[in-house]
Amino acid sequence: MAMLGDILAAARRSSGDFEQWLTTRSPALTAEVEEASRRTGESSTDYVRGALSAFSELASEEDWANLTSRMRDSSDPGTVCLLAMVQWRLAVEKPAKGAKHDPGT
Repeated sequence: MAMLGDILAAARRSSGDFEQWLTTRSPALTAEVEEASRRTGESSTDYVRGALSAFSELASEEDWANLTSRMRDSSDPGTVCLLAMVQWRLAVEKPAKGAKHDPGT
C-alpha cells in the first residue's frame, strides 16, 4: 500500500487531470468547483490544489479518520483522497444560503 504522502504528492501532480476526469464523471461537482473557484479568484486547477493544502493543514482528526477509512476501502485511493479533499473544501467554504459574497472580505 502506498504511503499517504505519496498519494498526496500524486494527487497534487494530477489535479489538472482530476479536473478533466471530474468533468466527465460529475458535472454537478464540476460546476461547484467552478463556482467556488470564481468566488476565490482561483483557476479550477488551483482550487483543487488548494483543497489539498487546506485539508492537510485544517482538517480535523475525524476528517482524517474518515478519509483514511475511505482510502483503505477503495481500489483507487488516490482518486478517493483527492475527491474527498475537494468535497471537504467545498463544504467548509460553502456560503450561507442567501448570503452575498463580498470579495473584499
